[in-house]
Amino acid sequence: MVRKLKFHEQKLLKKVDFINWEVDNNLHEVKILRRYRIEKREDYTKYNKLSRNIRELAQKIRDLDEKDGFRAQSTSTFLEKLYSIGLIPTKQNLSLANDVSASAFCRRRLPTIMLKLRMAPSLKMATTFIEQGHIRVGPEIVTDPAFLITRSMEDFITWVDSSKIKQHVMNYNEERDDFDLVV
Repeated sequence: MVRKLKFHEQKLLKKVDFINWEVDNNLHEVKILRRYRIEKREDYTKYNKLSRNIRELAQKIRDLDEKDGFRAQSTSTFLEKLYSIGLIPTKQNLSLANDVSASAFCRRRLPTIMLKLRMAPSLKMATTFIEQGHIRVGPEIVTDPAFLITRSMEDFITWVDSSKIKQHVMNYNEERDDFDLVV
């Protein structure tokens, strides 16, 4: 049995209706946030908006006349861009754009790619490495875990030269140079 609410509790909960509780239906969102360890909910909402825009643009291209040369050109350009970003697996047809979701963007985040490249044992460790400044993409040090990686950028993800983790990995693989030992 539930105790009777005190006066100040009744006053605080006056506008709350426990009978008809409004549910936020964000169970899927919470699952994705946990699976990809996204700390900022705003990032997920941006990915949702982008994926919705991609699906709408694909529908507009699909609505064009099939015999129109512009449709063929815009379809190939659109699919090439989606493929180079890494949101679709192949450049075969426009129906693949319907499968683009916020999860597709989450799979292109730097910690997820690091996990795929086996640079970190877990997403948590990958996020920690990024936030501490141990990772660079090309010449730039990246400290934001929400950094999106394209297919062409995957080859340029490396450790920062001054990183202790890089030195540890090189010692383990017996690849450390004698010049590095002096420095």
